[in-house]
Amino acid sequence: MAEDVTLEDYEYPTDPTWCPGCGDFAILRSVKASLVDLGLAPHESLLVSGIGCGSKLPHYMNVNGYHSIHGRPVPVATGAKLANPDMNVVVTAGDGDSYGIGGNHFLHSCRRNIGITHIVEDNRVYGLTKGQYSPTSHKGFVTKTSPEGSIEPPVRPVPTALTSGATFIARAFSGHVQEMNEIFAAAMNHDGYALVDVLQPCVTFNPGKSYDFYTDLVYDLDEDYDPTDREAAEEKAKEWGNRIPLGIIYREDRPTYEEQVPALQEGPVANRSLDPEERSGVDLEEVKGSFM
Repeated sequence: MAEDVTLEDYEYPTDPTWCPGCGDFAILRSVKASLVDLGLAPHESLLVSGIGCGSKLPHYMNVNGYHSIHGRPVPVATGAKLANPDMNVVVTAGDGDSYGIGGNHFLHSCRRNIGITHIVEDNRVYGLTKGQYSPTSHKGFVTKTSPEGSIEPPVRPVPTALTSGATFIARAFSGHVQEMNEIFAAAMNHDGYALVDVLQPCVTFNPGKSYDFYTDLVYDLDEDYDPTDREAAEEKAKEWGNRIPLGIIYREDRPTYEEQVPALQEGPVANRSLDPEERSGVDLEEVKGSFM
């Protein structure tokens, strides 16, 4: 952990190109704030993104970033975590990347418990491509690709993650910045796969799901709520519609995927020698000669 890390350490001269009022501005600020709260310097983290408005996030801060293809940030992040388990690996991607084309990776990360933080900028629309309905859009949502209203029921990320084996599940709202900071920091501090589904208004292409819309529905979990209580978490995971709970919905301790990989028991691959003979202790030329 670095000492005396500040928000200025994460500042970058590139200005975001998001629409004024976009919830991604607050998410960017909270990602930086949570890294500072954890005392992590820019070189100690890797942010992996996919394709979409929110996936531009690593471009706007001073940090290691990897911009993957659409729907593939989670497997890229998984590879990075396996190569160097000591690295703080964070995925920042939208609901299309995470629950649509990347839905299979989302499910398997939950059950594997790979030690990455998955922050989903869930605006319930494809904003970058100008407003098509997404996996989390509500049934009946009228868009350019569903002029008569979407006929598909939405994906429910929180109960899906719970039934798939995720060990940390939380929901945040980009209109509640301080609470979002705390949730992000807790997720990054968790040993194992951590999902944070962020309700993030898209003021341009999904104005019906605005800040006012969510403000009237969301509420913070009570201080007496126990996220380690599986039955309570199942009840909160199902709660959606007239009331939407925010906070850490479920948390459990379970060995991470990387802790159980035999090849990683001798330490991170990233710290090992690149010389194959030094690494294996075998004379490779002698081995090759035995086959000649």
